Amino acid sequence: MSWSIEIDANTCIGSGMCAGVAPDQFELVEGYASAKQSQVEPADEVVDAAESCPVEAILVKEVGSGRVIAPEE
Repeated sequence: MSWSIEIDANTCIGSGMCAGVAPDQFELVEGYASAKQSQVEPADEVVDAAESCPVEAILVKEVGSGRVIAPEE
């Protein structure tokens, strides 16, 4: 199983929380969040990064089923 990471560029405010929480998975590019890979192995730090985004611009989903992993509703 793997997860996909989607970032809504129109929502992102460039707070950098994701890169601070999960620097192996996220970086800031021109002041906005960017996932280093669009698909990743499941990891708590990815969920933590999505949950820490102040505007919920990061969506983590299970590849295949499309089930939303984070942020929790």
